[in-house]
Amino acid sequence: MSKVVRVLVVDDSAYNRRTIIKMLESIPGVEVAGYACDGEEGLRKVFDLKPDLVTLDLEMPRMDGFTFLRIVMQSRPTPVIVVSARSENESVFRALEFGAVEFVAKPSARITPELFNIRDDLVRKVREIAGTDMSKVVDRAKVVVHGSPEPGSAVVRTPVRESARISQVVIGSSTGGPPALQAIFSAIQRPYPIGFAISQHMPSGFTKAFADRLNKFCHLEIVEAKTGDIMEPGRVLISPGGKNLVFRKRGTQVVAHVVDPLPDQRYIPSVDAMFSSASEVFGANLLGVVLTGMGNDGARGIVDVKGRGGETLAESEESSVVFGMPKEAIATGKVDRVLPLSRMCGEILSRCGY
Repeated sequence: MSKVVRVLVVDDSAYNRRTIIKMLESIPGVEVAGYACDGEEGLRKVFDLKPDLVTLDLEMPRMDGFTFLRIVMQSRPTPVIVVSARSENESVFRALEFGAVEFVAKPSARITPELFNIRDDLVRKVREIAGTDMSKVVDRAKVVVHGSPEPGSAVVRTPVRESARISQVVIGSSTGGPPALQAIFSAIQRPYPIGFAISQHMPSGFTKAFADRLNKFCHLEIVEAKTGDIMEPGRVLISPGGKNLVFRKRGTQVVAHVVDPLPDQRYIPSVDAMFSSASEVFGANLLGVVLTGMGNDGARGIVDVKGRGGETLAESEESSVVFGMPKEAIATGKVDRVLPLSRMCGEILSRCGY
């Protein structure tokens, strides 16, 4: 971060506010511009203080986090990190749909010193999303919440390729990924006989709620993966948060295995691990797709997919909330096509022959 990042902390718990402020103040180049005890006060301070970034609790008196987000994104779009313990429901994913850029998982809804355990994740995500181009976030929220296309683009279907051989699609994403994945899967209007697997960087406790939410918008069956799941056409497996999803042959079937990450794997679930494993069992029948996200996870996996005869796609900078993962994948020289989110679903279906 080249300039000082000014952060507004919005949380109705005095203990949580003090703890988050203390963590933020320990980050070089970060300044706490102020704090608010509820959504109404937070909204006033967004306009008065004009912070570069907001940390937001969702459950607050007077004005909840969703109303706050809706007004902020309409009036003064600002990067927002949700700090929430609500891992058992869809609140976090609703917030991402409304325009929040990232979230950090509290260890508990109760007041506890364990809140300090989120420091590393909070530091990394503050660094990641400071300076985010909010026009992309707002455009993406319009696609997901209202179903309207991104400005200047349309949902384009590439002509069906008669020689299509792809039967399995693996997708990797991080920051900005949940709304992007919802946009893709809500555009699938019938149960195509294609198998999908997803690795979205996410902590444990959130991916089942994410799978359940995606399942409401798609004609495919979407589930959080577990060891022993068979890769089948018309099914989408999502890697559980905090774990890796890999595949192994069992006779004529391909079986999912949920495994612990390696000590040196920084981004979990690992897109590289899923892509590399899938390339070994699916070979030329595999399509690897890298969407928005920070870091280089997926680049090595893209090389493996291409090296075993598969096909590869990456999201373009024009629609990526964070153009880190796609940029690194493209830099390998192994990406077949780069295109915006609005055209990604059509391209995937075309390469599968539909």
